[in-house]
Amino acid sequence: MLKKIVVVVVFLIQLSVVAQNYKFGKVSKEELVEEFYPLDSTADAAYLYKSRRSYFNFVSNEGFQLVTEIHNRIKIYTSEGFDYANKSITYYKPDSGNSESVSSIKGYTFSMENGKVVEEKLLKTGIFKEKINKYYSKVKITMPKIKEGCILEIKYKIISPYATSISDVEFQKGIPVKKLKSQVEFPEYYTFNKRSSGFYTVPMKSSSKTNSIGDTRYNINVFTFEGNDIPALKNDESFVSNINNYRGRMKFELAQTNFISIGGTFKNHSTTWKTVSKKIFESSSFGAELDQTSYFKKDLEIILANAKSENDRITAIFNFVKNKVKWNDFYGKYTEKGVRKAYKENTGNVADINLILTAMLRSAGIDANPVLVSSKRNVIPLFPTLKGFDYVICSVNFKDESYLLLDATEQYSMPNVLPARALNWKGRIVTKEGSSSWVELSSSKPAIEQNNVMVKVTEDLMVEGFIKTTYENLNALNFRKNNNHLKEDELITKYEEKNNLEVDNFKISNKEKQSKPVARFVKFISEDLIEQIGNKVYIEPLLFLTKRKNPFKADERKFPVDFITAWKDQERVSIQIPQGYIVEKLPEPLAIALPDNIGVFKYQVTQSGGKINTLSVLQFNSHMIPAQYYPYLKDFYSQLVQKESEKIILKKI
Repeated sequence: MLKKIVVVVVFLIQLSVVAQNYKFGKVSKEELVEEFYPLDSTADAAYLYKSRRSYFNFVSNEGFQLVTEIHNRIKIYTSEGFDYANKSITYYKPDSGNSESVSSIKGYTFSMENGKVVEEKLLKTGIFKEKINKYYSKVKITMPKIKEGCILEIKYKIISPYATSISDVEFQKGIPVKKLKSQVEFPEYYTFNKRSSGFYTVPMKSSSKTNSIGDTRYNINVFTFEGNDIPALKNDESFVSNINNYRGRMKFELAQTNFISIGGTFKNHSTTWKTVSKKIFESSSFGAELDQTSYFKKDLEIILANAKSENDRITAIFNFVKNKVKWNDFYGKYTEKGVRKAYKENTGNVADINLILTAMLRSAGIDANPVLVSSKRNVIPLFPTLKGFDYVICSVNFKDESYLLLDATEQYSMPNVLPARALNWKGRIVTKEGSSSWVELSSSKPAIEQNNVMVKVTEDLMVEGFIKTTYENLNALNFRKNNNHLKEDELITKYEEKNNLEVDNFKISNKEKQSKPVARFVKFISEDLIEQIGNKVYIEPLLFLTKRKNPFKADERKFPVDFITAWKDQERVSIQIPQGYIVEKLPEPLAIALPDNIGVFKYQVTQSGGKINTLSVLQFNSHMIPAQYYPYLKDFYSQLVQKESEKIILKKI
């Protein structure tokens, strides 16, 4: 018996050694026959090994380069994991200037056939390059012979002339990581601040070694991260703005360079939000652009000819810039073309457009300043960093310390109603003098949707009537953006399919009048809103406006709920009682609230003569709800759905 135990132990040790051989191309049978990831049987794929090494390489007459070597081994468990067989590597390759490069690409697909390990080499036909825009390109890799149970092994190298910008060391991904090894090495001439963020951390080990440039020896700081069995961080919860805000990672932000010992200079880099903002402001692609005014002088005179008040001047300039210079979908805190060229060509990136707006407002005597923003696609900047901002808007400041926030990149935006992409925490106002301060980006105006419905029930129990819907603030912006380009017949079809009814008349008002709410009028008929059982009729008080599903179903929640903006939905429904029927039962009223005035739901169904009137108000006063409130929010919505699903009961006389 003891002998058998010893044999089993030896076998397990051997198995462990084989499974932990991470040399490129050394995939084991044990890894291939594994049918599911042991620690997460729901995983469609997993990183068996995720390795990265970033180091500095000195090139004569060019200086230091940043080299990053990647080696990933990925196990595919199900067909849903096939997406991991397609790898896209984005790199900086401007039309002019220094470029990054991707090289030394190697790959294999391993699978089991007749009890043997079979490998399929990645060929050149599976690798191709694609230009994204004038700044970036990407290498696309398609791995061969993919099937359930296979293992992908990919290796490549990224070389960058921009040695001061080290990408984040990511610990968590959307699939589990069995073994992680990341190493960052940089010479003593560089100092980087190291910032940990996210829900998961991996211990950092520090060491050093030496290297030389000719006869000059220097130290290299080495930071190593090794982790095992790292769980996936999936975006499987509703109302999560950017999952990358919560992924475990280590950030490296350049603090200073010191080349004095080798005949160079010492330089401090961004260390506080004040110095970050000042550095951006002092760039020729930011602050200097605000001083250029001659290119719009004649147009400004025409714009201001009929603008009598300060508000008139602001509105006229804002609308002019929105129509004059169209956004090319490029983000950026620095101008792409420069304000003069963007103005002439009628197109530009975010910074081009909103710096033009700021300069024109200033020339009209308005106290206007640019505001640096981290967009929704960018992670929330928790620490001072130049990477923390990727977007620019404009602020108009008044003597009473109130302000307007403007974004001329969005055709349908309004003062203090920014597009969702710009609503991310706080922005940083940068003044003419280069000083800066924080400002809240979220609007004090809630996104509003109001529905007023009047219907009657016909003798054959059809429901016919009309509904008027109005959208205000961010809801109006989103409605115009999503629908103004569609033809009326497309809008009607979309509405009928969503609400399961037939439209008789359809009209939208104020599609382009952004100072007014969007108003939609629909006359409709439906045979699916009433249920008849015997001599009784059952009707949901809110008809097709009923909320039937709770968006918050999970028992627990890791992330805050992000509604983007405060919002309010209000429904008023009036149902004319059909002849020959009386009310047998109406739902009881309900009023519930979330803690700390986060939100409220009010619901009431009443009878007035021959009509049944329903009022429903759902309001959230905060756009961000911390995860600790989730149990209350889940129960809140559960009660709401249950209440709105209760039916009016009419009895035939």
